[in-house]
Amino acid sequence: MRGLAVASPLPPAAAAARRWPRASFSGRETSTQCWKYDLSQDRSLGGSLRIGQSQGSLLRHHSTNLLRPAAAAISVEQDDINTYLPKGDMWSVHKFGGTCMGTPQRIQSVADIVLGDSSERKLVIVSAMSKVTDMMYNLVHKAQSRDDSYMIALEEVFEKHMAAAKDLLDGEDLASFLSQLHSDVSSLRAMLSAIYIAGHATESFSDFVVGHGELWSAQMLSYAIKKSGAPCSWMDTREVLVVKPSGPNQVDPDYLESENRLQKWFSRQPAEIIVATGFIASTAENIPTTLKRDGSDFSAAIIGSLVRARQVTIWTDVDGVFSADPRKVSEAVILSTLSYQEAWEMSYFGANVLHPRTIIPVMKDNIPIVIRNMFNISAPGTMICRQPANDNGDLDACVKSFATIDNLALVNVEGTGMAGVPGTSSAIFSVVKDVGANVIMISQASSEHSICFAVPEKEVAAVSAALHVRFREALAVGRLSKVEVINGCSILAAVGLRMASTPGVSAILFDANINVRAIAQGCSEYNITVVLKQEDCVRALRAAHSRFFLSKTTLAVGIIGPGLIGGTLLNQLKDQAAVLKENMNIDLRVIGITGSSTMLLSDTGIDLTQWKELLRKEAEPADLANFVRHMSDNHVFPNKVLVDCTADTSVASHYYDWLKKGIHVITPNKKANSGPLDQYLKLRTLQRASYTHYFYEATVGAGLPIISTLRGLLETGDKILHIEGIFSGTLSYIFNNFEGTRTFSDVVAEAKEAGYTEPDPRDDLSGTDVARKVIILARESGLTLELSDIPVKSLVPEALASCSSADEFMQKLPSFDEDWAKQRSEAEAAGEVLRYVGVVDAVNQKGQVELRRYKRDHPFAQLSGSDNIIAFTTSRYKEQPLIVRGPGAGAEVTAGGVFCDILRLASSLGAPS
Repeated sequence: MRGLAVASPLPPAAAAARRWPRASFSGRETSTQCWKYDLSQDRSLGGSLRIGQSQGSLLRHHSTNLLRPAAAAISVEQDDINTYLPKGDMWSVHKFGGTCMGTPQRIQSVADIVLGDSSERKLVIVSAMSKVTDMMYNLVHKAQSRDDSYMIALEEVFEKHMAAAKDLLDGEDLASFLSQLHSDVSSLRAMLSAIYIAGHATESFSDFVVGHGELWSAQMLSYAIKKSGAPCSWMDTREVLVVKPSGPNQVDPDYLESENRLQKWFSRQPAEIIVATGFIASTAENIPTTLKRDGSDFSAAIIGSLVRARQVTIWTDVDGVFSADPRKVSEAVILSTLSYQEAWEMSYFGANVLHPRTIIPVMKDNIPIVIRNMFNISAPGTMICRQPANDNGDLDACVKSFATIDNLALVNVEGTGMAGVPGTSSAIFSVVKDVGANVIMISQASSEHSICFAVPEKEVAAVSAALHVRFREALAVGRLSKVEVINGCSILAAVGLRMASTPGVSAILFDANINVRAIAQGCSEYNITVVLKQEDCVRALRAAHSRFFLSKTTLAVGIIGPGLIGGTLLNQLKDQAAVLKENMNIDLRVIGITGSSTMLLSDTGIDLTQWKELLRKEAEPADLANFVRHMSDNHVFPNKVLVDCTADTSVASHYYDWLKKGIHVITPNKKANSGPLDQYLKLRTLQRASYTHYFYEATVGAGLPIISTLRGLLETGDKILHIEGIFSGTLSYIFNNFEGTRTFSDVVAEAKEAGYTEPDPRDDLSGTDVARKVIILARESGLTLELSDIPVKSLVPEALASCSSADEFMQKLPSFDEDWAKQRSEAEAAGEVLRYVGVVDAVNQKGQVELRRYKRDHPFAQLSGSDNIIAFTTSRYKEQPLIVRGPGAGAEVTAGGVFCDILRLASSLGAPS
């Protein structure tokens, strides 16, 4: 079939009424014109296609640009311009995408937003209703595939728009729209029928069909705005925007011709509110086309440039531009401002911002683009402009965003014969160009020994084969050693205009433990691009993002043992976290809590206001290895700390491994530091050799600064001679209250009832806990002692040591009250009191734990309640010992001591002191 021709009448009145463009024909105008679409370039249709139908049925709505007179020359009349197009800040441009125009209710919301804009003049660019563009492309696909269901699909398109119009409009507006809709669908039916017969659709045919979605949405919105009484016109941008092809799936605007046509259009319809179709345009020959990918955004930018608008607002369904993909980085934040260049770079690297070409029209006229959320109008959005004035150039502001591209392959061409040989790179990329592959990134060593570049994984096989063919001889003789393909790669790009003037950006980026395969950075330093394994990409993205967008002292905290001390610590963290973040830039996130039977995990932080309920309802079986793995594998936060609030030896045995993994450790658990000497020394050696911290202030004096005081003395060159103290708050309470006529068993029972003792008081009375504290202080002082080297005078009567239970012990303890009363009487007769103390004799390299008597004027005799007291005798404090005194028992003070260690860790990581 060489062609199809059908007669189509076109009355002179109809021709005269046409607005795009007015056409005059050479020769006598007849009541029937034959319209011809030149398809001479498309041999698949065998030449040309002539289409005609009865009056008004074929391509009636602004379509003579598609169907040109077969035997007549077409010219655009030079209309008299009576009303000039104003330009400048009086214009605001709004663009609403398919999601915003998705339902009648949303179209009405769009109308309300437009009417709420106080600008003098408004230009509104709209996309087709949600999913309609896909439906229209599907129509073309079905028709050219000769699938009869295209008629049903067309009916679905009609029904969708008719239903929307009936919901949105009424009266004459509804009748007018439905009349036009019927006419357009009839024209589409004829067009699709022709495509069906030919079995093929050219790009222009397809563009003509697809563009109807925008035509209908623009008309509906204009009617919705006019319902309020505001003057409004709608514009078919094919009458105004003129573009020319500039490459595959790409067009460039003809600004001069578009500006002329816009002036002519406006002189005929000088409305204050103009609703224009996005996505569609025409060629210089008046052939319908589209602006390709993200065409509606491009339309808004072009039109904004043509009228020199004050601002272009892109309305979407997100609050603005994120610092990273929020589906991958839950901590991503909305950026308040971006420069044009930053937005450009982010778009190139796959961020869902704007297509790079959208920025070009507004950038040349310095017109800001604002990305806003139609469904959250209170959100200010993200402004894209020349150079944000509110950035201070520090590390927090220099990196604006991170973006990733997946499914890439790295091609590495390597060989000593490349060095110093001109044209090697040119030859490589000429091959890549001939294959048609898209090079995403290039990196070359300064030695010129190798060059690598990233391409989409689906294209790498062809690239590799072509390179092997081109460089067969060089590979054979050894000038090139290999052409290597590394599959399964991703690109991670850090984008920021101020990176060029800010030292340390790369250092912080690579401090995120990212294993980099290749790196590229232009001299402009707008972005740093790294290639890494795809399996590591999300983890690397989170780690890099956290370095720049979280507080530098963000701590991911794992609590082991949410019992009395651990639970109290969690409550203290809950009460103080907001204050610390506000005043000290310390961001504490508890991402795990584990007990002996259950554990609760979170990637970003547990809500501490309901941690008990969450632990009860959402916990999983406890597994310490999995708990630690959860901490170690979390790359959202730069610093991680495990807080062991147990008294468990097996938990303490893991500290070395945790520190080796780079996890800080804080604990009130004495077992590690008082355990076998070789393990203690190994632990301290690792801690001193690494940048991982191990804090244990609460192991000796609960909340008292005993360890830190001792370290301060030693680090400033003082020499420890003697340490003596009452280290047990429980035993301090017992002996402070064991006076007058009170019996020893009554005081022990009272201490147990008050919660000062362990469930079995023998654990306190045995003196073992005091001995552990003595050995910790001895080792801190440089003594190499084992726990077994410390003689301990137990307060548990030998006869009661074998009692089977605490209850049995308490029942039998009164039988020894007379012995205790006798010791107390002897001390009182000498003007002394009984105190249970631990001693470190640094001079003689020994320690001991025993019951001693002190004069009533001695500091140790002045205690009350459960206070602890420690006296440091040193070279500097020889005549008058340095004394630390205060509460030494209780969950609040012990948890407070642990909390202090957490803050000490934050301070060492850079928090303000």
